[in-house]
Amino acid sequence: MMRILITDDHPIVRMGFRKILEQQPGEVSVDEVGTGPEAIEKVKSGAYDAVLLDISMPGMGGLEVLGRMKALRPALPVLVVSMHDEEVYAVRALKSGASGYITKKSAPNELLEAIRKIQGGSRYVSASLADLLLSETEEPLHQSLSDREFLVMKMICAGKPLKEIAMKMSISPKTISTYRSRLLRKLRLKSTAEVVEYCLRNNLAD
Repeated sequence: MMRILITDDHPIVRMGFRKILEQQPGEVSVDEVGTGPEAIEKVKSGAYDAVLLDISMPGMGGLEVLGRMKALRPALPVLVVSMHDEEVYAVRALKSGASGYITKKSAPNELLEAIRKIQGGSRYVSASLADLLLSETEEPLHQSLSDREFLVMKMICAGKPLKEIAMKMSISPKTISTYRSRLLRKLRLKSTAEVVEYCLRNNLAD
């Protein structure tokens, strides 16, 4: 029996993934959770054959969850299934240990094939992502950000004040200010307005 863990904060999305997975030949056991901490606890206590992981979740973001899962179970195949197009998160997710990346809009057509591939020990890369990886001759500056710096950048771009970002990430405003300073330095920017402009220019805005 194949055991799969779905991690997504939207119940309707989880239900859709479950229905697709149940079309797979053979018996499939599916667990569902809606938050990152719940997913980590499941991975600690359960033996899964694969995990479906959303990137954009409240509180602990998907990239941080991915890092903690891989620290617990380095061989665990994790397929990131995101609302964001490949150019936003895919390269970062693969570098963080994901076995594959697909978008939610392509999931009905690609999910079963992706699961089969990552469970067999291979990576799943869509044709469009393969083209993106081949076309990258110079790594964009935002790829140098840590996962938390990247998340702070995204929330700054969404217009969230530093206090709200601190609350969402459950860390102090002083730490958020430190992340902001670091990302400004790495992106070679000087202000919040320039961060927003950078996100728009690089298709990183939600």
